[in-house]
Amino acid sequence: MSTLAIALAFMELDRYDRMILAVLQVDGRISNQDLADRIGLSPSPCLRRVRALEEGGLIAGYRALVDAKKLGLTLMALIGISMDQHTPERFANFDAEITAIPEVLECLLITGQQADYQLKVVVHDMDHYQDLLLNKVTRIAGVTGVHTSFVLRRVVDRTALPL
Repeated sequence: MSTLAIALAFMELDRYDRMILAVLQVDGRISNQDLADRIGLSPSPCLRRVRALEEGGLIAGYRALVDAKKLGLTLMALIGISMDQHTPERFANFDAEITAIPEVLECLLITGQQADYQLKVVVHDMDHYQDLLLNKVTRIAGVTGVHTSFVLRRVVDRTALPL
């Protein structure tokens, strides 16, 4: 880990670091030259900062955002899952099994609700959802309750974190 990366891990980000993160969250494929021009740095220090942000773990990776509807994945659901036991072993088993289901986009262990977990899933249609629910999710040991809400429309759909 570079000296700059270590420093970033233990101190506040400066305005250039924040600008770099803001731009990269919107356009992860921007060239270093264009990024440097946009934030007002020369390319060499800009690249050093990006690498330090990567090494320091602030930039966790780069991904392509794929349009689910163009793949025929038109039904999104939020599923609340209740468990029979609140033991580390039961949660570890659920975590391992739910991670292996590709339709699950997000799985959160939550508090303050009737459910223990909240899942965000995407499927082709209601038949696909029924198969997912009955043949995969409810077959995981410890699952005792399922409550589903279907997404009608995404009002806010962003991946960029507020800086």
